[in-house]
This record gives sequence, structure tokens and C-alpha cells, in this order.
Amino acid sequence: MPGLVNALVIVAVAALVITRQFAARRIDDDRRWWLLPAILTVMAVRSPGILDAQHRAASASLLAAELLIAVATGAGWAWTTRIWVEADGAVWSRTTRAGAAVWAGGIALRLSLFGLGTALGIHQDSSALLLALALTLLVRSGILALRAGTVSGADGPATAYGDRTAGWAWAADAAATRPARKERV
Repeated sequence: MPGLVNALVIVAVAALVITRQFAARRIDDDRRWWLLPAILTVMAVRSPGILDAQHRAASASLLAAELLIAVATGAGWAWTTRIWVEADGAVWSRTTRAGAAVWAGGIALRLSLFGLGTALGIHQDSSALLLALALTLLVRSGILALRAGTVSGADGPATAYGDRTAGWAWAADAAATRPARKERV
């Protein structure tokens, strides 16, 4: 039964997160960006079948590869997300088409790992996929929080991520008077 519950949670969370990220969303100042990944991690590690008892080393290797793919997917997704600052100083984000390609690539790599594990006769529980989803969301949210901090301009005017404000004094003055714009990806 936990496998079915995990599968339903994975589908629901992935659908919710993906559909919400393709719409422009305000990045809030709250510090709870880690909460959903933490809940998913607790759900994943509570299940005893995260590693195959007959093939511990191979199962652990597949899990490590899954988690590396999760980190790469989360980082790629975060760096392909457009971030900008509105006139009121609010930081907004939106996933781009490149982010969708990162998701597709991550899913393809995960499916190939599942195929490899099946070919080797290794039992793979849905808890590993749930843990990888949690790590993907954690990495993405953490990088976005860092990027939003660099965009918000706490020390000066809010500029879009990637704007050049360092350098000559006239360049900094021009950046200070220029309205915030969307970042190009």
C-alpha cells in the first residue's frame, strides 16, 4: 500500500509543481521553501524498501545515480527559470521552455535507470523516486532563493538578474535609473 500512496503523491506533487511553475509566480520572502521537500523526504525514508535487500550495493548505486540526476535536474531547472523584479520591488519567476527540456531530460534519465535496474533484477521502490523528487525541489528552491536574493537588491536599487551594475560609476548610475526588466534566458 505505501508504494501506491507514494506513486499517487509523486504524480500529484509533480503535476502541481510543474503546472504552477509555468505561470508567473511571486517569490516570497518566507523561509519555507524547504518545507515540501522535507515532507517528501520523510515520506520516502519511512518506507523500508528504499534499497533492495538482495542487491544492496547495486541498489545503493542506482539510488546514488538517481540522486545525482535529481541534483542536476533541480539545478538545471533553477538556472533556466526566468527571474525579474517588478516596479514595486517584488521578485517574480517563471519556468521557461528550457526548463521543460531539463524536466524531460531528467525524466528520460530516470526511466533509463529504472530500465537498467529492471534488467539487472534489482527491486526499485517508489521511495527512491520520491526522495529524488524531494531533492530536485530542494535544489531548485534553494538556487531560486539565492538568485532572488541577488535580484532583490537589498543594498541598492532592484535590478534584474544578470544586469551589469559593477564597473564604471556611470554604468552603475545608468543601472540605478533603468527600470527592471525580465531576464533573458
